[in-house]
Amino acid sequence: MVRPGPISAKPLSILLNDVFSDAYAKQGFAARELVTRWAEIAGPEVARFSEPMKMQWPRPVEGQPQEPATLVLRVEGPMALEIQHSSDRILERVNRFFGWHAVGRLALRQAPLSRRERPVRPQAPDAGAVAAIEKTLSAVEDEALRAALARLGASIKRN
Repeated sequence: MVRPGPISAKPLSILLNDVFSDAYAKQGFAARELVTRWAEIAGPEVARFSEPMKMQWPRPVEGQPQEPATLVLRVEGPMALEIQHSSDRILERVNRFFGWHAVGRLALRQAPLSRRERPVRPQAPDAGAVAAIEKTLSAVEDEALRAALARLGASIKRN
């Protein structure tokens, strides 16, 4: 009886490397790390309200050096002006990441970001605190209203 050889499982990131590389290349990204590490490159304040969409490379002219690309950022509404004012700093950080003058200017597109942090759901107030507040609301005759006011009071006191 022949025993099967060892199973050599490859990490999913290696298997999908070519798929992701092709998708990012179609958007003009020389390195996908610009998208995946955007928070590290641009800084947390900028990354919270923006994300790279694509890089637009100008057509090469024969005999001329390659001109730098334009980085197109998707920016949430009112932060576009702030990001536009800090564009020099962002360009410096992006070019430092690449190690050469890869990006010459930013183009901003105002739109909702594709990634969203999930909103934090508030936790229910402590039952003991609700019961203690509910005892002080004896003047309220409606039980549902008294319970709602007690939950509201406990939530306010918690914060």
